[in-house]
Amino acid sequence: MSLFSKKEPSDQSTVDTAINEEHPLTEIVRFSLIAILIVIPIRMFIAQPFIVSGASMAETFHSGEYLIVDQLSYYFQQPQRGEIVIFKYPRDPSKFFIKRVIGTPGDTLEIDGTTVTITNEEYPDGIVLDEPYIKSMKPSARVTETLGDHEYFVMGDNRDQSSDSRTWGILQESYIVGRAFLRLFPPGELDYFPGSAATEESVADTN
Repeated sequence: MSLFSKKEPSDQSTVDTAINEEHPLTEIVRFSLIAILIVIPIRMFIAQPFIVSGASMAETFHSGEYLIVDQLSYYFQQPQRGEIVIFKYPRDPSKFFIKRVIGTPGDTLEIDGTTVTITNEEYPDGIVLDEPYIKSMKPSARVTETLGDHEYFVMGDNRDQSSDSRTWGILQESYIVGRAFLRLFPPGELDYFPGSAATEESVADTN
C-alpha cells in the first residue's frame, strides 16, 4: 500500500508538468482553428456583414450604415414584395447591390410614369403599389415585364439615382445573397428587418 501511495503523486506531477510546458503557440493555433470552424460556416451560409455605399436607397438607408444580412431564410422561403435584398450585380457578380423587391415570380409589372402596377393570379385586375418609402421618382419611359419562376424585379427607393431592374433587367434568384436582417450602425438607427414593407401595406387596390 505504501509503495502505491508514493507513486500516485509522482505520476500526477508528471502530467501537470507536461501540460504546463505546452507551447503558448499551440493554444493560439487551437483557438484559431476553432474560431475558423465556427465563423466560416456562419459567414457562408447564415449571416454576414455589409456596409451600405451610395444614395440609391435613400432615405431608407445611407452610406456607412452597417447591416447584418440574413442568408438562411431564403433557403426555406422565397423573397417577398417589399423586402430589402442584397444581391450580386448580374453584370458584375464581384459587386453587391441593395434594393427593394417590387415584382415576384408570376407578376406582370408595368411602370407608367411614376405609377407601378402589378397584375397576377391574386390580382387579375391589377393593383397599384402604394410606396411611401420612395424619396424621388421622375416620370420615365413605360416599362412592362412578366416574371417567370425565380425571377424578381428590384428597384432602389431613391429611384432617380438607382441602377436597378429598369436599367439592367430582371434579377435571377440565384444572384440573391439574402435580406437585410439587422441595422447595427449608427446606434440610433438600430433596427430589425430595416426598411421592409409588408405586402398588405405596400399595395392599394385600384378598384
